[in-house]
Amino acid sequence: MNYFVATLIGEKNLKWYESIDWEQEITHFQRPLFTYPSYYTSVNYHGIPQGYLNSIAAITYDIITPLATLPYEQWIRQCLLNEITIKPKKVIDLGCGTGSNTIKLKQMFPEALVTGLDLSPYMLIMAQKKAEDKNLQIQWIHGLAEATEMLTNSYDLITLSLLLHETPNFISQLIIKESFRLLKPQGQLIILDANQKRLKHLQLLIKLFREPYSAIYAQGNIKQWLKNVGFLKITAKPVWGIYQVTSTYKPEIF
Repeated sequence: MNYFVATLIGEKNLKWYESIDWEQEITHFQRPLFTYPSYYTSVNYHGIPQGYLNSIAAITYDIITPLATLPYEQWIRQCLLNEITIKPKKVIDLGCGTGSNTIKLKQMFPEALVTGLDLSPYMLIMAQKKAEDKNLQIQWIHGLAEATEMLTNSYDLITLSLLLHETPNFISQLIIKESFRLLKPQGQLIILDANQKRLKHLQLLIKLFREPYSAIYAQGNIKQWLKNVGFLKITAKPVWGIYQVTSTYKPEIF
């Protein structure tokens, strides 16, 4: 680890980072004989070698994200929570990363079964640590957001927080399709991500944060993707500079 990254992490986090065997720890999450998709392994997210399949990405994510979610990350994440209109018993946060959004969901619905799913076992190590520090019981699962292998009609609420711009558009659409399958009738899906129309004009920002798929994502249309799958009552609200919260529901009869 270079001096800049070590300084960025801070002394306390650096000691913790160096105190654990990351390759051993990921075995608690990583599925046996799991094959990672090429769209995930062929790019270096944020310029980090191996992208999210690198412990450096996990330990620095919560430092980098606030820089990309100005003026205030927690306020932007709260905008997602503000759109929840139901009282769910089962919640899943697809592409949960280090669990920032997942933890907020559990705090908001302490009686609910809350699950965070992510493709990076390294990120799940961080997510679990953050949840344990807050004494929260959250289920963490390693897997594909576009093919979860979970039961149909099993969740009341699904959230996608800053996920879709991290995948090719055909994968984003598969994630939306999978969300539709997982939701119970009248269940709610909420997406927090960049506003695609605004992002088209911010190529310099995409290059600055070394986002491999954001330029492609900006050419897509989340509302149309949702309509194509069968979602109803689609609303989209701008959030500060380039972000947007989109809320929608699975119909009662489909």
